[in-house]
Amino acid sequence: MPGEPLDVPLKRLDPDLPPLTHTRPGDAAVDLPAASPATLPPGQRVLVPTGFAVAIPSGHCGLVLPRSGLALKFGLTVLNAPGLVDPGYRGELKVILVNHGQETVHIERGQRIAQLLIVALPVATLTEQAQLPPGPDDRGAQGFGSSG
Repeated sequence: MPGEPLDVPLKRLDPDLPPLTHTRPGDAAVDLPAASPATLPPGQRVLVPTGFAVAIPSGHCGLVLPRSGLALKFGLTVLNAPGLVDPGYRGELKVILVNHGQETVHIERGQRIAQLLIVALPVATLTEQAQLPPGPDDRGAQGFGSSG
């Protein structure tokens, strides 16, 4: 069951780019376009502007996520996924893309390069403790690879 609509103010910095909208009703995120072309040789990264700025409401944040089609077809992903957009940020949204594929990838202006997901933030207070309470299972302090 969908939640209440959240009004997120949006500023189009590049009037020639189409508006940001959900591709299909019920989609979780909106696609972010490239405001300028970019070329990514294998193993390289680039910062791509989107031509949009948002004012994410207090109590929420934005997560910049990869597009699965770009990852599958070209090995292209968001390097710091998820990229975090704090509610106080008002600048242009930019995406750090990295090419994990074997071929050079050319990004065209207006091409959809990432997704923006707006999520509610819980209020968390971190309290320092001498001992942590036990976890729900036997993992404890076992780290990477401990689940098999």
